[in-house]
Amino acid sequence: MLLRVLLLMVTLSFSLAGCANEAKTMPVPKSVANAIQLPEGFKLEVFADFTKHPPLTRGAPRMMALDAAGNLYVSMPRQGKVVMLARNQPENQAVLVADNLNAPHGLVFVGEKLFVAHQDGIVVLEKDPQATSTHGWPTKTVTSLVKNLPTGGHTVKTLKLGPDGLLYINVGSSCNVCNESDPLRATILRYTTDGKAAGALATLGRHAPNPIFASGLRNSQGFAWHPQSQAMFATNNGADNRSEIKNGPVNDELPPEHLNLIAAGKHYGWPYCWGVAKDSQGMYSDPNFAGEADFCKSATPPAITFVSHSTPMGITFLDKTNWPAEYKHDAIVALHGSWNRKTPSGYKLVSVRFDGDMPIAVSDFATGWLHGNAAFGRPVDVIVGADGALYVSDDRADVIYRISSKQ
Repeated sequence: MLLRVLLLMVTLSFSLAGCANEAKTMPVPKSVANAIQLPEGFKLEVFADFTKHPPLTRGAPRMMALDAAGNLYVSMPRQGKVVMLARNQPENQAVLVADNLNAPHGLVFVGEKLFVAHQDGIVVLEKDPQATSTHGWPTKTVTSLVKNLPTGGHTVKTLKLGPDGLLYINVGSSCNVCNESDPLRATILRYTTDGKAAGALATLGRHAPNPIFASGLRNSQGFAWHPQSQAMFATNNGADNRSEIKNGPVNDELPPEHLNLIAAGKHYGWPYCWGVAKDSQGMYSDPNFAGEADFCKSATPPAITFVSHSTPMGITFLDKTNWPAEYKHDAIVALHGSWNRKTPSGYKLVSVRFDGDMPIAVSDFATGWLHGNAAFGRPVDVIVGADGALYVSDDRADVIYRISSKQ
């Protein structure tokens, strides 16, 4: 058992943290609020500091969710834990929701039940009615809903409830660039809330229902739905060590990272092609890993792109913030940061400007985690809290930030 736990920790450390040549770790500044640059009229504070909770130290907080009361839930896949930070509690003391989970990552509430993405499926946590002093936690009931999803490689999974009332979960690729033997790899899957496959294609007769909703997505760890159009947008991490020349040198500026408009049954190019950074209306065929002739002409190009290898992850729309009106139609994306560039990219939050229901521009929103080739933090997920502020998880500094408007 001990060997299994150690192997899991090693696997997750590689999967979550990247490789040795990511930006070096630097000490967290004494005043993080002064270290982060924001637009005029905003302020940042540390909402929860897990370095001050010894049982959760190095918890590496990742994905977040809110319950109906506005309490904030955070996954810690390295520790196999989910914790809750109660709303309006001054000390922000973490309440243990569940322990001994299998790399818990994505979180979403369906009614009073908390659905959690394990690396191999989905489980459901129910509150303990006797635990009234701790909001019903820790759970005494963990029920498996979806089983046997692929593990390894990009193994952690994000889970969200769509406006259609169905569950969406990403399954990352097993590799950097390859032809996957498992069709569930490099996809976004869809299920009913009782665990039945509900993919893009209807199945007839004796064929088992297929959960695949969209494919050709190397690793889409963040997705959200546009508040007006209900269109689904997902971040995606492009392949490493690519070149625009057959057998040519690695180009650190390729491929650009994607923000994709996800539609049922569409293929988004990986592993054969990527979007063109300056004109995302087309797709570029990888000269060193080509698919069938003209394949990339039929692949769906990104809605907009980010700087290569910046690792876009969490995304949230800002319509429910109490921020100034000019931000209400936009989205924020967390760029977790590169691991394989000579000059690091990412390690910041960017604003995605929308015109109607389509993105038109990307600009820096919060910077300062990265200094040269070193960074003290790596933003992971973003979520709008019940108070209208933006909450940001950081799995390197071990904190949750709160960004609010001064107005």
